[in-house]
Amino acid sequence: MDRNGRDQRNMGEEEEEDKRDELDPNQKSKRAREDNQQGLVMAEESMSVERIFEAQEVPSWQNQLTVRAFVVSFGLSVLFTFIVMKLNLTTGIIPSLNVSAGLLGFFFVKSWTKLLEKSGWLKQPFTRQENTVIQTCVVASSGIAFSGGFGSYLFGLSQRISQLSSDDINEFKNPSLGWIIGFLFIVSFLGLFSVVPLRKIMIIDFKLTYPSGTATAHLINSFHTPRGAKLAKKQVRTLGKFFSFSFLWGFFQWFFTAGDDCGFVSFPTFGLEAYKNKFYFDFSATYVGVGMICPYIINISVLLGGILSWGLMWPLIEKKRGDWFSAELPLSSFHGLQGYKVFISIALILGDGIYNFVKVLATTLIGLHRQLKKRDVIPVSDGSPSSLSDLSFDDKRRTQRFLKDQIPSWFAVGGYVAIAAVSIATLPHIFSQLKWYYIIVIYVIAPVLAFCNAYGSGLTDWSLASTYGKLAIFTIGAWAGAAHGGVIAGLAACGVMMNIVSTASDLMQDFKTGYLTLSSPRSMFVSQVVGTAMGCVISPCVFWLFYKAFDDLGQLGSAYPAPYATVYRNMALLAVEGFSSLPKNCLSLCYGFFAAAIVINLIRDLSGKKVSQYIPIPMAMAIPFYIGSYFAIDMCLGSLILFVWEKINKAKADAFAPAVASGLICGDGIWTLPSSILALFGVKPPICMKFLSRTTNVKVDKFLTP
Repeated sequence: MDRNGRDQRNMGEEEEEDKRDELDPNQKSKRAREDNQQGLVMAEESMSVERIFEAQEVPSWQNQLTVRAFVVSFGLSVLFTFIVMKLNLTTGIIPSLNVSAGLLGFFFVKSWTKLLEKSGWLKQPFTRQENTVIQTCVVASSGIAFSGGFGSYLFGLSQRISQLSSDDINEFKNPSLGWIIGFLFIVSFLGLFSVVPLRKIMIIDFKLTYPSGTATAHLINSFHTPRGAKLAKKQVRTLGKFFSFSFLWGFFQWFFTAGDDCGFVSFPTFGLEAYKNKFYFDFSATYVGVGMICPYIINISVLLGGILSWGLMWPLIEKKRGDWFSAELPLSSFHGLQGYKVFISIALILGDGIYNFVKVLATTLIGLHRQLKKRDVIPVSDGSPSSLSDLSFDDKRRTQRFLKDQIPSWFAVGGYVAIAAVSIATLPHIFSQLKWYYIIVIYVIAPVLAFCNAYGSGLTDWSLASTYGKLAIFTIGAWAGAAHGGVIAGLAACGVMMNIVSTASDLMQDFKTGYLTLSSPRSMFVSQVVGTAMGCVISPCVFWLFYKAFDDLGQLGSAYPAPYATVYRNMALLAVEGFSSLPKNCLSLCYGFFAAAIVINLIRDLSGKKVSQYIPIPMAMAIPFYIGSYFAIDMCLGSLILFVWEKINKAKADAFAPAVASGLICGDGIWTLPSSILALFGVKPPICMKFLSRTTNVKVDKFLTP
């Protein structure tokens, strides 16, 4: 009754206003302008993220760093390190796990706070800033599993990889927990201090996008709205279901892997001849999940690379046995067929890497020139009310918060110099071949390269850490030379450079996430430092478990072939020996594929978006050249599942596909922990499920028949 009365009164008032407007046209236009302004304000308010959180008090930077956040971060860091380590040691393709880290962090702390709230013991509510701290800490920790080189340069130093490479240079340094942990602590923090003074320029002044950091921030912001919290719970339930399925599937498969080439992982899906040429579906939940996360073009590129290499090139080159290379050489020799597989793969990787390095560097220089040319760009804002007047409500609030908790520049510079001094004094004791003057040169150049990588990833979301590492291999390796331990020096220099530039871009991504979630730069820096420290201990321990549990780690055809370890070692050999050790016509093929990588990338960039999305990526094509295409089948199946799901219900696929993929990856990844422990204690699977041809089976039956 009351509501109807109000509606009738409002209608009457509107009629009177309309009559007045008809008599006075100026009044009518004035009212239209007012309505327009009101509509714009309402539209801004509805689109404003920070107005949703305006009533919530932003905790101080100390209160954003809670004990429960770091406890949850530690547990998730162990989980994600196992996942990244497994991916490192199998194919080297590592998808972004930021969504999973943010989602699981939200779930665990939200469940804990709800329990405390019901019991009346909750002292501090769970905020998006704390969620950001967890995500930052977990990604920083698990990131060490990649930048630490356990599947590339660091494992490439070992005797196992040295023997597999069949090189004449018998230089190696076997893994040991002590020196690995020490090395990571020395080199992993420099990148953090190198770009801290640039945070305001990158985030506020240049307004760099940092797509991964921005996407993570939007995800965390949505989790902490009522609607987002409900969706997050559903996503976590979905993740849990597929986590359980993936873990149990890995456990079930283990029973059938009692010998070489046994179990579902050796299932000849497309026939025995295709299996011989590495074309089969190996029932890996991990790579089905990876395929659901990676863009379609990545998966198609990997499959095309497998078809080109194992379907066409290697069978044709194998027919040249006795002409291009000695027929007496074993298949594993790098002076034979194996050399073509590895060095052509290296050529593709280097061509793609150098092209993208030049492209991102050019983009960086052009972007910097444009930014510095505008006099009103630096500084855009110093935090004063006058400098914030033209900004939106969200940008005002975020800028004020971001500039509130400053990290002194003297602290960053002093930290860099102190850690560099310790590093110069200690690294030569870990690697005697890496002389102190090599390290000084690296540390003088590194801040510039760290800035380039951080700026470039802000524009393109593309981190070139591995490319800078490869440049270090070739420059330091060639400088040292074969007679003075150039292989070890090059690989160690790769580790130093890669850690610096990788952590620098990661930190700036986190600053962007913190800016968009009102998290303090200090809490972001501290959580990155704590996460990096965790990673320096967790990652070596997880790698050590793999190293001790699997004697065939790094061998082609094993469960964990670690292809990039062989590739990186051969890059170091190439740097110190030159091209003289390559088999016949291998160098010509390498030149061709190096040029092809550059041309393909050039065509991708010059073509329109509609065309470029169908052009393969050379870096992705190079991955199966050495280890085969079996994982490409898994990834393409993941793409197919996602494609069909999007056709049926795109909204649901967009909401739940990352959770399904994360569950598949996490479950299969964490199964490696109990399987490694079983292997360490000598517990072997009871059954060998093997597939034989009909003729071989007849021979076996005759042999077994009494």
